[in-house]
Amino acid sequence: MKNVFITILLFLFVPNFTVLAQQNAHTDSISNTTSLYTPRVKKPKPITKERSVGLRLNSDGYTVFFETGKSIGQDAKRIENLHDTRLWQFEFSEKNAPKELRMYGWDRDKQSDKKYVFAKTNSFYALKFNYIYRKMIAGKPFAKTVSVHWVNGAGLAIGLLKPYYINAYDGAGALKPMKYTPENAEYFLNTYRITGSSGLIKGIGETKIIPGLHLKTALHFDYSKNKFWVTAIETGATAEIYTSKIELMANQKSQQYFFNVYAGFQFGNRRR
Repeated sequence: MKNVFITILLFLFVPNFTVLAQQNAHTDSISNTTSLYTPRVKKPKPITKERSVGLRLNSDGYTVFFETGKSIGQDAKRIENLHDTRLWQFEFSEKNAPKELRMYGWDRDKQSDKKYVFAKTNSFYALKFNYIYRKMIAGKPFAKTVSVHWVNGAGLAIGLLKPYYINAYDGAGALKPMKYTPENAEYFLNTYRITGSSGLIKGIGETKIIPGLHLKTALHFDYSKNKFWVTAIETGATAEIYTSKIELMANQKSQQYFFNVYAGFQFGNRRR
């Protein structure tokens, strides 16, 4: 009787233990498989490179420029936003005197169809090579919002001083290209003897190179809708000093220092 009772107990419980063991083994197998094949999510590479071109309207002329650089100060929270940036900037500017007067010439008692700048003695251009640090002072948490940056920069300036030629009648009544000298001032400054400008190229072989230094500070507003685009407005001020005084007008003082304010627009792209 006792043997029969033991046999019944084994028949009832042994299959249950077998099933539990199989379930536990199956669970462990799934767990091990899951842990072995869990995919790793890769973080995107940060946006580090930037290039752009632009145009500025200055209080004393205009500037076209190209800049290229890299973002700095990356961290996990800002990896897809805009960052502080170090840039190399290349500029070309034309500077005008503040009181330039553009007018039509006269040819034998009748108005000419050519214009010129009265009393202008030289055209002045500048090539500038700047190192720029652009610091973000207001963030851009979403792609369609505006980021605000503070820009500071400095660099070399190479001034190009070219004589300004007009076509005018001399004392003998001959029409010829003429640049300003104290000797021909009575013809150069006589509006009834001037027929117009001699053109942009005239006098280019007489261009003088005047080295200098350049400083700038500005606020930069980036409102690009895409993090890979550069679409920005910038407004600021620049200061330049050259190694010699520069004469722009016959009736104004020569100057060695230049200061201007500007507003500009630029566009370009960013890359990882």
